[in-house]
Amino acid sequence: MTTIDMPVQKPVSALRSRFTLKTEVERFALVAAWLFLIILFGILMPDSFLSWRNFSTMFGSQAVLVVLTLGIIIPLTSGDFDLSGASILTMSSMVIGVFNAQMGWPILPVLVMSLAVGALIGAINAFFVLYFRIHSLIVTLGVGTFVNGVILWMSGSQTISGVSMELVSWVIMGRLWGIPLAFYYALILAALIWYAFEFTIPGRKLLFVGRGREVSRLNGIPVERVRATSFILSGLISAFAGILYSGMTGSADPLSGLNLLLPAFAAAFLGATTIAPGRFNAFGAVISVYFLVTGITGLTMMGAHAYVQNLFYGGALVIAVSLSQLVRNRQPQDFS
Repeated sequence: MTTIDMPVQKPVSALRSRFTLKTEVERFALVAAWLFLIILFGILMPDSFLSWRNFSTMFGSQAVLVVLTLGIIIPLTSGDFDLSGASILTMSSMVIGVFNAQMGWPILPVLVMSLAVGALIGAINAFFVLYFRIHSLIVTLGVGTFVNGVILWMSGSQTISGVSMELVSWVIMGRLWGIPLAFYYALILAALIWYAFEFTIPGRKLLFVGRGREVSRLNGIPVERVRATSFILSGLISAFAGILYSGMTGSADPLSGLNLLLPAFAAAFLGATTIAPGRFNAFGAVISVYFLVTGITGLTMMGAHAYVQNLFYGGALVIAVSLSQLVRNRQPQDFS
């Protein structure tokens, strides 16, 4: 009598352990890459790169980019793009420059006004996208370009200096452990967004809408309201980034804030490959910003030319989107 050899099945615990290990590697691969960059540049330039002054400068100076990235991941989570974020940042800064520096208004009412302007622009984006059913890329690109024109008109194409020293003190002159307070504002905002995404009903609805709008609608989720809220919050947070920008520079520049749009999207997509792979997430965005900035800072300190920044951010965006698609098993993304 012959016996039939049955296929040997791997124990469930072994499969689970292997899956957990793979998941953990995906979650923290970017963190490991960031540490590798720090070690590499630290070996090459131990005295300059590893100084606390260098790190405090990196952490503080990039707080504006962190906040802008946190703003644009909210509509990205719901399946929309917001290309007007950098324009809203610049408009918020210009409102402070015109009404505080030029007209002498008290800083607190002006800050409230700048936040309101950001929320208003976000609401305009939401209106055109949802009422006329136009793709968010087209609307936010057009609205952002229109806002840029308004900024140039308000400023006369000139940088406005003389922003209140109170704001400068709240943002960059005040320090904790040698790092400007702006860095801690960005961390607090990241923690709030993380908590909202993970533990609140509106945050979970935002995630569900991003995964499937029709399914969400059939399950009773007000999809249009969720998407509108995401645009308004994106505008509000981008305006907050503009406040930090004015506090850091003590001025309002009609153009320089626009250069942050590409780095913000690169960090947003790169952040979707870490901490919570396959999802836009707050702490992944923070880590991505400082990973990219560490690379650029190290290369610049080694004598690289100025164009390395564009190469780094542009290449990072393409690679980040490719990696996020691999994490999603190359499923087509529905940004409609």
